[in-house]
Amino acid sequence: MEYRPLGRTGVQVSPLCLGAMMFGPWGNKDTADSIRIIHHALDAGINFIDTADVYSGGASEEIVGQALEGRRDDVFLATKFFMPMSEDPNQRGGSRRWIIREVENSLRRLNTDYIDLYQVHRPSPDTDVEETLGALTDLVRQGKIRYIGSSSYSGSQIVEAQWASRERNLERFVTEQPPYSILVRGIEEDILPTVQRHGMGTLTYSPLSGGWLSGRWRKDSASAPTSSARPSARFDMTSPANQRKLDIVEELARLAEQTGLTLIELAIAFVINHPGVTAAIVGPRTMEQLESYLPAADITLSTDALDRIDQLVAPGVTVNPDDNSYGANDLTPVARRR
Repeated sequence: MEYRPLGRTGVQVSPLCLGAMMFGPWGNKDTADSIRIIHHALDAGINFIDTADVYSGGASEEIVGQALEGRRDDVFLATKFFMPMSEDPNQRGGSRRWIIREVENSLRRLNTDYIDLYQVHRPSPDTDVEETLGALTDLVRQGKIRYIGSSSYSGSQIVEAQWASRERNLERFVTEQPPYSILVRGIEEDILPTVQRHGMGTLTYSPLSGGWLSGRWRKDSASAPTSSARPSARFDMTSPANQRKLDIVEELARLAEQTGLTLIELAIAFVINHPGVTAAIVGPRTMEQLESYLPAADITLSTDALDRIDQLVAPGVTVNPDDNSYGANDLTPVARRR
């Protein structure tokens, strides 16, 4: 597995990042099996793991911490904060008060003295970005975290954060973590070029678009179930946008077969073949799923294959806007004066 530079940090990471959201009650409830999956990923050459405090209420971080015992220094370890950790309104968000407290919780759960990449899980319209950056800067200077990153920020929010860092002499975000897949290409229009201009790394999540590109849902299959992790708007099979996605998946499956790949390999390779993408976060629940992801790290798609994908989903287009996770605060009725 060939490694890539993480923005301009000098750090080298694998093109596949092991996402840990499915380790714990949200996915794989067998801790020992989850640890085996993590170890297999590391043995296969993945040196990058991403989790978050909110995943399974902290259980994901605990499992990752157990798995990395004796191997911590071999891994570039990333986690995130921001999402609610209780009903307490102050146990969430990007305030200094919460960041200083929650980093200690993540360090304890991860069983480590430092976090390589500490990321803001979502931007907040109610919190000054300088408040967040100031607290994160102090943690870097204390040695508790090495680098900082953002997730699901819009292009303008990325620029604002970079400006604030420069003007106030604060640590800057060195990575952005947006959604990106063949079906969700909105970041190509603004976010990816912005990240590239600022020398940031891009860690894309959901390369299989929540299972749409795994072959799990096809035109002849039953309607997909919904859950708290999969909002109904994204998986409502009566939606015209989702019906369009089913049509596209059929065409992509044929393209994958013609190119000698699985649909999963085609989907992940498409993401990591983009020059603005550092790594694609893959989140297996089972060993079988991990095995199906690994070959994509060494696949380079042909120009013909990429052209055919562009015909099915034009660059910069997200087939169903509900699949985007950025810009939500900007398009609320209040923001639109309605």
